[in-house]
Amino acid sequence: MLRGLAITPPVLGRISIGKVVEKQGRRLPEKDDQFTITSQVQGKDGWLLHPLNEELRKAPEDKLRCIPIRLLFNEPELNFRAEYSLFDRQTGRPVCVGNGETCKRRSSDGIESLPCPSPDGCSLAQGGACKPYGRLNVVIGDEDALGSFVFRTTGFNSIRTLTARLHYLQAISGNRLACLPLELRLRGKSTRQSHGTPIFYVDITLRGGVEEALLAARQLDELRQAAGFDQASLDEAARLGFANGAFEDSEEEGRAVVEEFFPNDSTTTPSSPKPTRIPVSHKLAEKLEAQSNTQPPASGGDHETAQAESR
Repeated sequence: MLRGLAITPPVLGRISIGKVVEKQGRRLPEKDDQFTITSQVQGKDGWLLHPLNEELRKAPEDKLRCIPIRLLFNEPELNFRAEYSLFDRQTGRPVCVGNGETCKRRSSDGIESLPCPSPDGCSLAQGGACKPYGRLNVVIGDEDALGSFVFRTTGFNSIRTLTARLHYLQAISGNRLACLPLELRLRGKSTRQSHGTPIFYVDITLRGGVEEALLAARQLDELRQAAGFDQASLDEAARLGFANGAFEDSEEEGRAVVEEFFPNDSTTTPSSPKPTRIPVSHKLAEKLEAQSNTQPPASGGDHETAQAESR
């Protein structure tokens, strides 16, 4: 194993609730009100769609707001990693990651371990250069049991909700998080800060009722153990892989992350124009909630843009 290289779950594609568009000669993030599943191949007009993007819809015109998933690991922190992150906005190179107590920071002397006061108290983080940044890996379908799709987000609502859900689901399932039948669900809400305009965030819920899902998880766990599937060893291998490098994102991945989540809006450069709002009804959040609750999981399935929750 190459030292200094974080070994992360194999990625088959991406899940987003936003995209990057060109406006006034600049590439800027724009929010959306549905999931998009893309491949890892990027064309001139953006990321190419994955076949699952259409397969999981009832009809081509339907919006994708619910994706049936499973998780790779029993430990919540292995499935969803959230940190305060700062990237070099010119190169995409990770500069500093921290948890509010300690951080790893790149300097002329190498990687240093330092106290992390969180963005509000850090001089290096001024101007929005550092923000919470989460990555969720999920399994879609049965074709590849160890291949995942990654959802990236810098939204507080998604980070808070996903963190809570994963710990709760681990608790009620008796540490069988990787065996639970789950769904990735898009939810809407309005806040005073959003001036009544719906904002969207991501949640994870059980597929079906609680008792049915827990029974299915127990049965799958017993089946896997009988077949010799060692979930504890898989979790440990993932833990060691993440710990093998100081930063999870490579410089190449960082360029795409910076473009969508860390646009340069500091005072030393021209500020980005506000993205055009999608014309939606003020009751879209309620409609979205009702529609998601009635949509069958099997017929449903970002990273979200920073604007999706911060504006």
